[in-house]
Amino acid sequence: MNVTLKQLRYFEALTRHGHFGRAAEASSISQPALSQQIKELEAELGVILFERSARQVRLTGFGEDVAGRVSDILRSVDELGDLARSAQDRLVGRLRIGVIPTIAPYLLPTLLGRLSDLHLDLDIHVRETLTPRLIRELADGQLDCAILALPVSDPAFTEVALFSEAMVLVRPGDQGGMPVPTADELRETRLLLLEEGHCFRDQALSFCNLGAARPREGLDGSSLSTLVQMVGAGIGVTLIPEMAVPVETRSASVALARFDPPEPGRTVGMIWRKTSPLATRLTQIADVVRDSADHLRALRASTSVI
Repeated sequence: MNVTLKQLRYFEALTRHGHFGRAAEASSISQPALSQQIKELEAELGVILFERSARQVRLTGFGEDVAGRVSDILRSVDELGDLARSAQDRLVGRLRIGVIPTIAPYLLPTLLGRLSDLHLDLDIHVRETLTPRLIRELADGQLDCAILALPVSDPAFTEVALFSEAMVLVRPGDQGGMPVPTADELRETRLLLLEEGHCFRDQALSFCNLGAARPREGLDGSSLSTLVQMVGAGIGVTLIPEMAVPVETRSASVALARFDPPEPGRTVGMIWRKTSPLATRLTQIADVVRDSADHLRALRASTSVI
């Protein structure tokens, strides 16, 4: 049997995206070339792996059985490469980092600069998406590590806490002199939150004792930037993480306030598979992430940003 790793990677991409065009784009090849590779794989195996339609493709029953095996094979191949890299005395090669959207825009500029300076031969790939998808992709071997809010509480991963930060209240500019509301009082305001799927939304709801319920007269946004601009327009109030304050509030007419102790907040950390051969190297990366966050915190303090 002459099945190639390239064909298996294209199979995995088509399984993940369910569309030839999107799978080809993600694989950096043309759609006809990907289609041809899938046909050759099916011919080599002697079975049809996908049901094709005009809008999407679906795995056949046999294709679903193959998908799990392919995932295991590709993960083992990737870990073989990781094992070789871990044997070297410095970090080299590809490093695939996942980051959630409420961290990425604020931490990555400093972090990537520091990683590039410290590890010149490191080829860094960044994936920004929501926590559930990061966890799936990390488990599947598509990522080496992920930076997100803890805890994840999955026994398959090593969790390393890096730093904690407060949630900051953002109000319209003309409310700057008003008393800071308690969590109970905040429940009665028009609270603007990130849309479903963001862990920061869940943390804000937990602080307000709202559980998973949608706030009264609440509105959802797709990003912290959208929420802050809505607050500036007088639509409501919102909560943002402390690291986002310098970026998101510089062009909005808003007032900032900290809550009375105990302040709401989150713990940010890094996770990776316990079986990863890069575990020792990833511990070094975690130290750089922590140092980058400390640098940003010092900058906020020196510029009197809340």
